[in-house]
Amino acid sequence: MFSPLQAQVVQWLVAPGEAVAAGDVLVVLEAMKMEHEVRAPHAGRLDALFFRAGETVNEGDALASWGRLDAAPVQSVAVAQTPASSGVPSALAVTPQALPHCATSAAAQNSPRADLQKLQERLAFTLDAARPEAVAKRHALGLRTARENIADLCDPDSFVEYGALAVAAQSRRRSADDLMRNTPADGMVTGIGCIHGQRVVVMAYDFTVLAGTQGMRNHQKTDRMLGIALQHKLPVLLFAEGGGGRPGDVDVAILAGLNLTTFASFARLNGHVPVVGVVAGRCFAGNAALLGCCDVIIASRGSNIGMGGPAMVEGGGLGVFKPEQIGPSEVQHNNGVIDILVDNEAQAVSAARHYLSCFQGAQTTWQAPPAQALRHVVPENRLRVYDTRAAMQGIADEGSLLPLRTGFGVGIHTALARIAGRPVGLMANNPLHLGGAIDADAADKAARFMQLCNAHGLPIISLVDTPGFMVGPDTEATAQVRHVSRLFVAAAHLRVPLLSVVLRKGYGLGAMAMTGGGFHETLSTVAWPTGEFGGMGLEGAVRLGYRKELEALPEGPEREALFEQLLAQQYDNGSAVHMAATLEIDAVIDPAETRAWLVAGLHAGQVRPADGRLAIDTW
Repeated sequence: MFSPLQAQVVQWLVAPGEAVAAGDVLVVLEAMKMEHEVRAPHAGRLDALFFRAGETVNEGDALASWGRLDAAPVQSVAVAQTPASSGVPSALAVTPQALPHCATSAAAQNSPRADLQKLQERLAFTLDAARPEAVAKRHALGLRTARENIADLCDPDSFVEYGALAVAAQSRRRSADDLMRNTPADGMVTGIGCIHGQRVVVMAYDFTVLAGTQGMRNHQKTDRMLGIALQHKLPVLLFAEGGGGRPGDVDVAILAGLNLTTFASFARLNGHVPVVGVVAGRCFAGNAALLGCCDVIIASRGSNIGMGGPAMVEGGGLGVFKPEQIGPSEVQHNNGVIDILVDNEAQAVSAARHYLSCFQGAQTTWQAPPAQALRHVVPENRLRVYDTRAAMQGIADEGSLLPLRTGFGVGIHTALARIAGRPVGLMANNPLHLGGAIDADAADKAARFMQLCNAHGLPIISLVDTPGFMVGPDTEATAQVRHVSRLFVAAAHLRVPLLSVVLRKGYGLGAMAMTGGGFHETLSTVAWPTGEFGGMGLEGAVRLGYRKELEALPEGPEREALFEQLLAQQYDNGSAVHMAATLEIDAVIDPAETRAWLVAGLHAGQVRPADGRLAIDTW
């Protein structure tokens, strides 16, 4: 029997003359503080030892003479050497007798190891079952635990947790047992799971642990996960409920703690990977700051979101308020903070899965809506308002439309959807608000939506029905000039295809902004037969352009008749067919053929590589 390496003999486990079975450990060697077992290659008898405990052996040295039970003793080793070129004795070759599992009996394999049992007992404290009172209190509020949300979010058995054994950095003021039982995972569950089969980084503040506050250890966990997400281009989903920074972590010598890297690391993901924030309950201070960096915020109606909770507000001398009075969902939805408002956490998780699916490539199966319905979306009466969301529903694959920011900037609808399985961004003017005119809020909403689609490679479909930008003294007081111009700047930086369909009104600068800055800036600009065009609204154009002719007639039926005659001429000149005939638009199409036209365009268009990082405004 040969030594497999240079080492020191620690202990012989078999005495000379003793019979052994194949796989029995004969001797233990030590090298570099590690012990190595040398096992019997077959049943036999150890005849003589050549080295004693404490002596050093070189690689390949014969350790003992060896014989079979039914054979005479041999001087050293009765096993042939391997080829000289290998330099390794054949006794070291892996054989069935030398496999590790052969050294342990079945009974021993089934009995719990002390180290594994200790780990399992420790991990048990991280689970909801270890804290029934905290879980019951959570459920009594109609809310779920962090782990329940993660289990619902991720594909079954796909979540792999990072940092489960962390506890709050408070060992100077609390016992180890207390920290283990009451601060599991330091109040934040982090890891990687699958959503629709694709990997996503998931981070969930646990409100049942120190009110979901940001401790030093969960900051470390967050930084670790954010680094992984950035390096491996993994989407991030954050359950952000919590109360902000935690002042009670005394194990780390800090004063203000303003040198943390978490917020910069989180913001650095912007434009690189999709980032989703989900909130139910209260989300204040540092938790809200991270939430505000997300591409999209999904929140339940019972949520409260604010940059400062009641204690901070009171501390600033600003009054005493209950948590429910600060940033309620109704306020945050209407002002644009919340992109998707839902009733509960189950709906929030479903919306998050839907949202992330739009950044996971095309689907091979889909159901198209009835094409004929699009013919009846726009009323025959050109002055009658209608809901352009019906057009969005009629264009998108059934069940794929996900409206965004519905409470804010209602002059333009925005949504993610699929067309023939391919994810796209959809935006449409809203004639139900200001006749479809674009105000500052609508412009902000649409410009940011274009940035979102551009950063993550989604083609954009623009459905146009606008008399132009909103005007007037009150409007200009909202900084309209700067806000609406964001549409031109955002469109000028698109790397994704933009396809436009004019449903009815396509007037002035507003229509140009909805088509990337001009009708020929798109991959295609088409119109339904109801389309009408002009440098400004037709009524206004007649009143301004023909003022002298109209004022030459007395007020009454005669002037009104001339006005209607001139308006009809303007309408005919600006009709969709006339626009297509002069090549200012690419085609006039049957509304029932809209999906087919768009699918052809999506196949033709290309998403150009990103030229550096493509930032998405937080607003």
